[in-house]
Amino acid sequence: MANTKERTEDTCPLVYQCRLPLSTRTVNHLADLLRRHLKAIRSRWRILLPGKIAVIVLAVLRHDQRLADMAGGNDVSESTVRRWRDELIGLLAVQAPRLDGALKQVVRQGLPRESPCTGSSSTT
Repeated sequence: MANTKERTEDTCPLVYQCRLPLSTRTVNHLADLLRRHLKAIRSRWRILLPGKIAVIVLAVLRHDQRLADMAGGNDVSESTVRRWRDELIGLLAVQAPRLDGALKQVVRQGLPRESPCTGSSSTT
């Protein structure tokens, strides 16, 4: 048995890559949201570009990647990835229609003849 001077602690970390099918439109939309937000809060910089942040957050949300794994692979802390995730979810939530507005739109367009809950037609 040959003695080596290398220890197991000195090995290179394992890199895990996966293919994440994302449309350019989705990534650009999130990156633009983040750019506008950063400009509004007068943030001077981020360690990564908004497009890269968007891809990391989408990987966390879509493939349920662990925050620590995504952080380690991108040389940022786990808390940074968590903050980015929460920030982008908040930005997307602001764009979502509120329930009262969605119901008003349904009323303006007219209610369907069949009730979605019972399947019976409404005859009055």
